[in-house]
Amino acid sequence: MMKSKVWYAAFLLLLSVNVSKAQFVKKHGQLSVLGTQLVDKENNPIVLRGLSFGWHSMWPRFYNEKAVSWLKKDFNCNVVRAAMGIELGDYSYIKDPQFSKEKIEAVVNGAIKSDIYVIIDWHSHNVNLKEATAFFAEMSKKYAKYPNIIYEVFNEPDYETWWEVKNYAEEVIKVIRENDPNNIILVGCPHWDQDIDLPAEDPIRGYTNIMYTMHFYAATHGKELRDRTDRAIKSGLPVFISESAGMEASGDGPLNYKAWQEYIDWMEARKLSWITWSVSDKDETCSILKKSAKSEGKWKDEDLKESGIKVREYLRKYNTEE
Repeated sequence: MMKSKVWYAAFLLLLSVNVSKAQFVKKHGQLSVLGTQLVDKENNPIVLRGLSFGWHSMWPRFYNEKAVSWLKKDFNCNVVRAAMGIELGDYSYIKDPQFSKEKIEAVVNGAIKSDIYVIIDWHSHNVNLKEATAFFAEMSKKYAKYPNIIYEVFNEPDYETWWEVKNYAEEVIKVIRENDPNNIILVGCPHWDQDIDLPAEDPIRGYTNIMYTMHFYAATHGKELRDRTDRAIKSGLPVFISESAGMEASGDGPLNYKAWQEYIDWMEARKLSWITWSVSDKDETCSILKKSAKSEGKWKDEDLKESGIKVREYLRKYNTEE
């Protein structure tokens, strides 16, 4: 009898742990920005850590609910990022908006079912105001009631000025806020999300729950970028690392484990959320999967590249619910 009681107690404990992991958004609820910190419904600091899918227009096969479920289950992701390619590829949003929306919504719906957060990422380096406002009007109308949703309105502006990016972002934010007054909105900054000092000097006013994205590739970007970001945060700018990885900015070359760990230590010390690039099978270092990887998850170790093994290790290490 004693054995069965011990077994039953252990079973209940295991069940409670699994339920806690299974109900991440249910537990943390509506996110908001308090000062420079992302916080949950209880105003407690929260750190989101997860993976970005590669451009939907290049690797659409991974854009499905089962892949999202696997990223939560096996990689411990508490957030995923759906990167909708706007111009690049045969299935880009510009060429095929219906296909594009179906793919993004598959990931969004998968995240809602898996009870994790999800970033709807307008993955472009250019200003496409007309298309972006129409898209985000539709998405915000459809998903406003879900606290899972985060909107990323401009991934990596390249040569645009901050004035151009800010004006564009304000128009898109206005459209989103007409439907969705609460969910977090992420805004990029010039020079591939490196010049985080520019929005720090001239942030968007009149809206709440806005954060600004910084991207790093650890083998290329060093302490100078961290220092610049520290200054931006000190000035009051809320920062979200919506794309990052351990190799060169090209997405290729060897992983620099030391530099990557330095960035992770820095983010963890500041409670900065971070997303790693990317769920794709391109022949490059940053694509975490080999061609052998199935479209719907259940990837074995031999399906993962070195970067996939490492980012899974990081996510399992840091994504632990107290």
